Amino acid sequence: MKKVLSIVALLCLIMVPVFANGGNEGTTATAEKKVELKLGFQANAGSNEYLAAEVFAKEVEALSGGSVSCKIYAGGQLGDDRSMLEQVAAGAMDMVYAETGRFGLWIPEAEIFGYPFMFDNFDHLLRTMQTEYGKKLEGQLEAKGWRILANGYNGTRQTTSNKKIESIADMKGMKLRVPNAAANLNFAKYSGAAPTPMPFAEVYLALKTNAVDGQENPLSTINAQKFYEVQKYCALTGHIINDNNYVISEKVYQKLSDNQKTAVSEAAKKAAAFHTAKFTQDETDLIKFFQEQGMTITNPDKAPFRAASKPMIDEYIAKYGDAAVKAIESAR
Repeated sequence: MKKVLSIVALLCLIMVPVFANGGNEGTTATAEKKVELKLGFQANAGSNEYLAAEVFAKEVEALSGGSVSCKIYAGGQLGDDRSMLEQVAAGAMDMVYAETGRFGLWIPEAEIFGYPFMFDNFDHLLRTMQTEYGKKLEGQLEAKGWRILANGYNGTRQTTSNKKIESIADMKGMKLRVPNAAANLNFAKYSGAAPTPMPFAEVYLALKTNAVDGQENPLSTINAQKFYEVQKYCALTGHIINDNNYVISEKVYQKLSDNQKTAVSEAAKKAAAFHTAKFTQDETDLIKFFQEQGMTITNPDKAPFRAASKPMIDEYIAKYGDAAVKAIESAR
């Protein structure tokens, strides 16, 4: 009898921890449902965007205790910018990089974030997003299915060409490849160039064959895509401050556990900080590199470019009011 009681007592001691832990099921990383996030973007595997995506993937796995992983799809494998944003909003794709101005396709007032000469620098853009107007915009994005986790600096757009640009007059008639976005199309138009939208993947060959005369992108993108191989000149027009939001589908985000939501948010912030630092450093280093590759660098007066772009702001205010413009001015 004593032997039986001893066995029963031993079994009780073994079972107590099992039942005690039963109430905590799902609260640890090992018990959480594993999630693989798919992150897509246009830049290629040699780009700063890709390096930042690798930082995100590493950090999110570590911070989530292994319950969240990230698979990277570079080079537009999952579609163009518009297609990927639509997929993310629908919950058919998990994450994407996106400029704030790109959301103007769905929330027209947002297009001003991609306008030429609107921001002094990236910090100015970030401060604008912290205004009442900026926070309202983020709420509108979430309502449409996009949650911004973090924002990184993606460089300032400059203009490369097959002829020297020393002033705005040199832009006249130039076939300038731009993204199919209102701000970029209008920059080319108001600068006197002929805006020529085309898919990003086709730009290198178009430049090489002189199907277009030039293009405009941040220095890091010019480097990653090796445009310096097929363009002789780079004009530091500095016309648009590019940001790069880390965007997750609101539908996907709401399916994550609290621990996973925190991990995803913190990983995005760390990746965005790396993103900003890398692009900032490149802008210091790449001008010299391009000169070594045989490019001629020019620094045209920006005032005429800025003046030529002013009608865009007037048209914007006439359509949408001046709330965004006031927010931008208040954040200077």
